Amino acid sequence: MDKRKVVLPDNTALPAIGQGTWYMGERSSDITQEVRALQAGIDAGLTLIDTAEMYADGGAERVVGKAISGCRDQVFLVSKVYPWNAGGQKAIEACEGSLKRLGTDYLDLWLLHWRGNIPLEETVRVMESLVKQGKIRRWGVSNLDASDMQELWDIQGGQACMVNQVLYHLASRGIEYDLLPWCSTHHIPVMAYSPLAQAGRLRRGLMQHSGILSMAAELGVTVAQLLLAWVIRHPGVMAIPKASSVEHVQQNAQAANIVLTQAHCELLDSFFVPPVHKMPLDMV
Repeated sequence: MDKRKVVLPDNTALPAIGQGTWYMGERSSDITQEVRALQAGIDAGLTLIDTAEMYADGGAERVVGKAISGCRDQVFLVSKVYPWNAGGQKAIEACEGSLKRLGTDYLDLWLLHWRGNIPLEETVRVMESLVKQGKIRRWGVSNLDASDMQELWDIQGGQACMVNQVLYHLASRGIEYDLLPWCSTHHIPVMAYSPLAQAGRLRRGLMQHSGILSMAAELGVTVAQLLLAWVIRHPGVMAIPKASSVEHVQQNAQAANIVLTQAHCELLDSFFVPPVHKMPLDMV
């Protein structure tokens, strides 16, 4: 099947749906199932895997390392650095720590997890240094709003940024007002984390919404598949849902083939209204 792709500024094509790993690696009893799910995702074409040094204090990176052992070359591997580690020697040590836990000698993409006190200029410098050393192939950012992205863009070397990873799902649409248009204009893909809403009231509101349930039934898909198809409907947006079962991973992969009509999108807009003014960047 032909699956949606998103192209990075360096012309690298990635699957529009990848695999997230937040909350993986927290319980040793779950690791075997988590590894199996990630491997099933790779087999299904979800070869983009996102993790972070923060997740389970490196535990998620260890799970990913087990999953990609023997198939590293098939995977586009993304990890993220704490903001307080995003400069100088700390950044080098953090990168090397991630590489060790992942069992690889390079990352395809390394992201600043969110903005902290270390100047963006310093983060850009160390990212470029790690690219030269071959420890990372590319770098990007996460949880940066439109004004932060413009500030980054104006820094020497800042335009080498490959992606911005932010919270985005049907019940959290603030980025559509200014950040998503900014990224589109500057050809920076957006990587949507928690595309199904992480937990709690918002997730229940999406998964149990009568109109969404009705639309999913009409299309013959699950609610999760419908919500993923909605997130990636916009060119240049990819989604990284976490799925720790083989069945859910396979369902996620199939969502890339769902085509929503304008009528579907307009109906969803009536359930969860697009933003009409600037909103604070949503983060979890």
